[in-house]
Amino acid sequence: MRKLIPSWIRIPVAFLIIMAITEYFVDSGEKPAFMVYTAVQLFLILVLLILIAIEAVLGALETIMLQKLDEEAKARFLAEQELGYKFTWIKETYTKLLGQKPIEQESEIILDHNYDGIKELDNNLPPWWVYAFYISIVFAAVYLLKYQVFNGPTQLDELETEIAEAKIAIEEYKKTAKDLVDFNTVTLLTDAGDLKAGKTIFETNCVACHMADGGGGIGPNLTDKYWILGGDIKHVFKTVSEGGRSGKGMIAWKAQLKPAQIAQVSSYVLSLQGTTPANPKEPQGDLWEAEASETSETAQVN
Repeated sequence: MRKLIPSWIRIPVAFLIIMAITEYFVDSGEKPAFMVYTAVQLFLILVLLILIAIEAVLGALETIMLQKLDEEAKARFLAEQELGYKFTWIKETYTKLLGQKPIEQESEIILDHNYDGIKELDNNLPPWWVYAFYISIVFAAVYLLKYQVFNGPTQLDELETEIAEAKIAIEEYKKTAKDLVDFNTVTLLTDAGDLKAGKTIFETNCVACHMADGGGGIGPNLTDKYWILGGDIKHVFKTVSEGGRSGKGMIAWKAQLKPAQIAQVSSYVLSLQGTTPANPKEPQGDLWEAEASETSETAQVN
């Protein structure tokens, strides 16, 4: 077998098998265990050294054995290794796995039954089948104990865990994905870059009705504390996105502007609070106080 499969194949294959087994039993998350744990790295290095040492020892023993043989025996051994064994071991292994008697010995297991000249052999079950059957019994026992007796994690538990992790990942993503902002998640932007972008959007789309300084024209004055549909960032965002009062007022801008742009222009509109426009329009709507609004919302929740 050692002659049939060279050491440069045996050692890597054995090492990879042990590495795969280690990875299966050591939970290291998304990365391989040998990249996460130093102990696993040391263990694999030790395993590799042991495999190399075993190969070296076996090679040395074979060399010593050959030195003790005479020339004829040595030649016969090498011939068997190079010619005979590499072709016969497959057949011998196959015969052992089947567990059958050779044709020359079938007379020992012929049953007495005779059906029109057809006789039956009393062969045993193939060893590979028997071993697989025993392994399935052991697996079933371990499975029963783990999941039924000790309440191990089932596929449903794993699914629930993955769903919970996915929800957390989505929420984290939403915090940085500006275009996913909506009425419920929008916050007042104070960064100079956002306010500058909001001003550009305002000057492009809003000055026709609200004037460049926000003093109001066709639309209401945006610099006072009176608001028709609410004067905090959430209500202003919703008004810009969905439009004003039905049948009159501002159109809905959600088809023309992205959510991030609506958040920017809404924040810019609120930055106009307290400024003095050239020709301010008379107040419209109700006086909006942030503290009163928060108290009212809290009372509604309670």
